[in-house]
Amino acid sequence: MQEKSRLYIVVILILFTGIGLILYKHFALGFPLIPDDKKFVWTIEAKIDFEAQGDPVILSFALPPKEPNLTFMEEDFASPDYGFSEQTIPNGRRAQWSKRVATGPQTTYYRLSLYENDWIGNTPPSDQPETPKKPEFDKVFKTAAITLLDQVRAKSANSEIFARELIQTLNSTDPSQNQRLLLNDHANADYKTNLIVNLLAFEGISARVARGLYLEDGRRRQSLTNFVEVHDGDQWLLFDQDTGNSDMPENFIMWQRGGQSLLDVVGGTNSRVSFSIIRNVQSTRNLVVRSSMDSQAGLIDFSIYSLPIEQQNAFKMILLLPIGALIVVIMRLIIGIRTSGTFMPILIALALIQTTLITGIIMFLIVVSTGLLIRSYLSRLNLLFVARISAVIIVVITIMASISIISNKFGFSQAMTVTFFPMIILAWTIERMSVLWEEDGPKEVLIQGAGSLLTAIIAYLFMTNRIVEYMTFNFPELMLVNLAFILILGQYTGYRLSELYRFHALERRNVINKR
Repeated sequence: MQEKSRLYIVVILILFTGIGLILYKHFALGFPLIPDDKKFVWTIEAKIDFEAQGDPVILSFALPPKEPNLTFMEEDFASPDYGFSEQTIPNGRRAQWSKRVATGPQTTYYRLSLYENDWIGNTPPSDQPETPKKPEFDKVFKTAAITLLDQVRAKSANSEIFARELIQTLNSTDPSQNQRLLLNDHANADYKTNLIVNLLAFEGISARVARGLYLEDGRRRQSLTNFVEVHDGDQWLLFDQDTGNSDMPENFIMWQRGGQSLLDVVGGTNSRVSFSIIRNVQSTRNLVVRSSMDSQAGLIDFSIYSLPIEQQNAFKMILLLPIGALIVVIMRLIIGIRTSGTFMPILIALALIQTTLITGIIMFLIVVSTGLLIRSYLSRLNLLFVARISAVIIVVITIMASISIISNKFGFSQAMTVTFFPMIILAWTIERMSVLWEEDGPKEVLIQGAGSLLTAIIAYLFMTNRIVEYMTFNFPELMLVNLAFILILGQYTGYRLSELYRFHALERRNVINKR
């Protein structure tokens, strides 16, 4: 009883460890559970143009903050012989280019490739606002602002509602005289953003400018869109300055927060920034592996992905073996199929993967049948066991070479894949079946041979399934789950399904006798 309890504890530990690692790789690292999962990869290029005046040039450009729901793949900076550095400031990051002397038109580039990961939930910025300072307005402007703020205040109960009502009032289709004065019909989007921030500051509400970029495939010469971020006492809320909506737009990347300019140029004039965007589709699995390797995630850094490609391809096949082993255990212990050995069906299944199913079955039957005939002749020579096995190996090689040569002459390229069958296993199979033939007769040979081939075919169907192939290679922790199931099945001592079928007639006879 203690041994069973100990086994169950081990099985539970192995099972939960395997499942836990799989869930960690899926939810924490982002590995997809299906092979066809794709993601959009956005490539954004910022082009900065200006006219240098022949003086020292310092160029400072705001870089997008790294959000939890976005994964930055690559950041590239290009400039004509400029020095470069990246700076971290309280409200984000900035790139700085510098040059001792520059003259004439100048162009620098910033390129970013990113994709949206599976981060769940919205994570607003956590930095705390500074105490808002009341802006100084002239008397007429101040009177109009106070009147407007009084109207908005009467319709709002907190900072969030106040900000929304203020923006919607400023954007009303029938503006009042005070609204027209405040808005200034000739003002641009930056003016409106700063007006909203100043009016909120006048009311004592912390707010700041936020700029972002809409991600649309194939767009060129785009500019950033202004938003207003308002602090409600607990968190920052993003508001559209044209509608008052506070939801984060879809396909949108936040580029800059705070009142600092997007671009500062010292030693140049006529500066401008334009954005170009292109979208590509890539495999989620490849993106996650690349990102995890770059960040040196421990579970990935010490994994199969760190091996050379040649070894990775070998492990793709090796990691399918536990699936075949589980199939063999189920077929033998639960269903009751008799096979010629335990590992032979798995190895046959591996050979079938290389030769395709129908071709592999035909080649297997030809080689084994021919080998059995020759083995029956060798048994009459009264050879020792070692010599007999060695002779069978040579015969198997001869048969395989003959099939390959003949098929090549007749143009049957598929038959040449017979060489993928492991010759040692084939020789041992022929020897084992020969001994079985002598001891138990041809019927038992047929039963075990057919059982081995049937089990190999079922294992082949599972091992060639795209989802199974993907899961075994990308989630090798699945081996622990397989091991747990095999340990549990190893305790099964009840009837096999084949035995239930065999005793079915006896059960019916007992029922008839009772009647």
